[in-house]
Amino acid sequence: MIILNAFFAALGQLGDARFRSVLLRGVGLTIVLLVVACVLAIWGINALSGQEISLPFVGDVPWLNDVLNYSGIFLVLILPVFLMVPVASAITSMFLDEVAQAVEDRHYPNLPPVPSVPIWDALLDSVGFLGVLIVANVLALVLYALFTPLAPFIFWGMNGFLLGREYFTLAAMRRIGRDGARALRARHAGTIWVAGTLMAIPLSVPLVNLFIPIIGAATFTHIYHGLSRQAER
Repeated sequence: MIILNAFFAALGQLGDARFRSVLLRGVGLTIVLLVVACVLAIWGINALSGQEISLPFVGDVPWLNDVLNYSGIFLVLILPVFLMVPVASAITSMFLDEVAQAVEDRHYPNLPPVPSVPIWDALLDSVGFLGVLIVANVLALVLYALFTPLAPFIFWGMNGFLLGREYFTLAAMRRIGRDGARALRARHAGTIWVAGTLMAIPLSVPLVNLFIPIIGAATFTHIYHGLSRQAER
């Protein structure tokens, strides 16, 4: 019940100006980073395919240049699709404090103010989160190949765990610090994983997935406050 209440409360605040601001900045930075990634990929492939490729004991293999060029086209097409979700999620986590503050201002107005998170700390957390998401999703490609019928469930379960873990920790540590957030997360690991999985399922839907990081940040802010109140009883 706490998950659904938190989710619908987050949906009800999508019209908030601060939510829109985070969305626009997050999507804008995501597009910039994806363009840069594609340009670097094209540059790297061109550098590799610029000369005749020669293999030991074989000699020149001119057709390898064609393979590299076609691979480059495929890479440029697939790279934005593959990276969109983790990059958007990581970048939005930089602005989580704004989303959480907007939620608290509307739904929990009597809370004391929290100290602002230094931009450098937010950036480090976001880069770390991005790295974990990308590495986990790359490794999961092996599981997708081995258990193809279960691939959607593996994707949802894995990303649900990662999203729930990260967003809950970021929302909770604003109020109780990193150690307190980890302790509370450990006590409610199942609830947090289920909530994260509900966030991960719409990640498969284009365009909708751009809103998921903000909805997730708001949802886990509500979940944190709900679990905190339960712990106080």
